[in-house]
Amino acid sequence: MCRILYASAATVFSIAEMLAPFAELSRDSREFQGHGWGCAWREGESWRQYHDIRPIWEDDLEQFGSSRLLLAHARSAFRDEGIFVENNMPFSDGESMFIFNGELRGVRIQSEGRIGAEKIYNYIRRFDKGDKLAATARAVDIIGKRSSYVRAMNIVLSDGGQSCLSTTYSEDPDYFQMHQKREDDLHLVCSQPFAGDRGWSRIDNHTTIEL
Repeated sequence: MCRILYASAATVFSIAEMLAPFAELSRDSREFQGHGWGCAWREGESWRQYHDIRPIWEDDLEQFGSSRLLLAHARSAFRDEGIFVENNMPFSDGESMFIFNGELRGVRIQSEGRIGAEKIYNYIRRFDKGDKLAATARAVDIIGKRSSYVRAMNIVLSDGGQSCLSTTYSEDPDYFQMHQKREDDLHLVCSQPFAGDRGWSRIDNHTTIEL
């Protein structure tokens, strides 16, 4: 399944410096993460987005500037299907950004979307009354109860002011468990620690928190 990254800081950081180790871990993942990628970052009070069908490690990461908030997603398409740039995350409604990693089976919810991740995003939006954390927690709880099996469901959702993480998995923690690192004013959350980088800690299973 996919790899996801969240980076936030009080001062601006180089987007390329965050994406480079993320590209490396995506390239070296035991599952292929080359079905395109995307990222979203804040410029002032607005979101900017980028998507490409190439693997992230084949793209020019130096094209990006700096930001205080970044979400990135490297895609591993389920069953190698639907490999179109339109299916690459982050997904957005113009106000929030959404990235997802996981696999669910037998999901019994009514929600629109081209792929499962987009359906989950739109389902969360249904409960959003201005509190992203509350909406995510409620949607994740219902989706879990209405799925025959949740192999993993890792979500990062942000509107630029409020960001939240939800992580659930039923198997393979070495692959699906999320990790985080706090250093000075920088907060990183990623599918796995950057190679050779110390200070990362594991995030407990069945966690839904504000970042």
